[in-house]
Amino acid sequence: MKILFVTTISNTVNAFLIPHMKLLIDQGNQVDVAFNLVAEVHPDIKKLGCNIHQVAFQRHPARVANFRAYRKIRNIILKEQYQIVHVHTPVAAFLTRLACRNIPDVRILYTAHGFHFYQGAPFINWAVYHTLEKIAANWTDGLITMNEEDYAHAGKLPLRKKQAVYNVNGVGLDLEKFIPQTIDRKKSLRAAYGYNDEDFILICVAELSARKNQEMLIRVVSRLKEIIPDIKLLLAGEGSCFQRYKSLVHRLGVEKHVEFLGYRNDVDKLMTLSDIAVSAALHEGLPVNVMEAMATGLPLVVTDTRGNRDLVRHGVNGYVTPVTDDEQFAAAVEKLYRSEERRSKLGEESIQAIQNYSLQEVMTQMSEVYFQAGSQRLTNDLGEAVGRL
Repeated sequence: MKILFVTTISNTVNAFLIPHMKLLIDQGNQVDVAFNLVAEVHPDIKKLGCNIHQVAFQRHPARVANFRAYRKIRNIILKEQYQIVHVHTPVAAFLTRLACRNIPDVRILYTAHGFHFYQGAPFINWAVYHTLEKIAANWTDGLITMNEEDYAHAGKLPLRKKQAVYNVNGVGLDLEKFIPQTIDRKKSLRAAYGYNDEDFILICVAELSARKNQEMLIRVVSRLKEIIPDIKLLLAGEGSCFQRYKSLVHRLGVEKHVEFLGYRNDVDKLMTLSDIAVSAALHEGLPVNVMEAMATGLPLVVTDTRGNRDLVRHGVNGYVTPVTDDEQFAAAVEKLYRSEERRSKLGEESIQAIQNYSLQEVMTQMSEVYFQAGSQRLTNDLGEAVGRL
């Protein structure tokens, strides 16, 4: 079968979708990709033999370039005669579904990695993105969500088929790469990376953006630097807020406590040498950084927002605090700092909870989605592949 994955930008495929594509390709399917190439294509995509279609999707839905992108993606799908088109990210998903609305024999699947409308979202988000999703739902054969809030919203959309909404456990996590930390490995990595055993290390792996809200984490460190003299916050990631956050670190005088690590390929090691993982995000889909921390066996402190609260149970594997309340967030971090036993207990709960989010589990769920979308042959092939994972 010919399958096309469509995302607004190349980063989404690079970061999350390669294992899904590989599994489909291993069963004899041709899988191609279409996106706006804003970052170098991951080498594995080329190794898999995927055709890469450059389509200049823009993140903002009102950009003129999106009209050209609409025409191009429609022509690509008509020319290549794809049987399944699997769309991701709001703008590319809307334009591609619009392009496919009257093309026969094409099944359209849409994975929502986090609707842009959500509890507490600005009115404009609801006015624009909720309206677009209601329209595009009419051209959608299956809608895949990753958290309970989105699942509830999706159930109210007018899809082509009733009961064509599926809630899966994220994109799947490689539990062979992210493994529970041990005391010896933690100590060894700290020595290798130049950290001391006395350091109390918080880690956040995320784009440096207003949505990820690292500003609050920096303020939390400023609150705690006298109480926890050896506190360190590792911020792994790049983004538009880098200079603003760097200036804030300087103004608060926490240069010795906050490190900007940039984009990293060694996140598993950084997680292993850390004490707790933190997320102050304003909204999420189902955050991979939180899942990676759970698989490493870290306790977490996160904000009470969609996605975070799907993964972190307050008092079980971490603490969930009100959004933008840095005082309560800091209190939760301090509570974990004062009890190694509590950190260990919550970390063990994280390890148990993450098992349901493995790549194997997610691909089993996706197999059912493809079946419901009407592709029996693909489902049989996927079932065989999942059994070998």
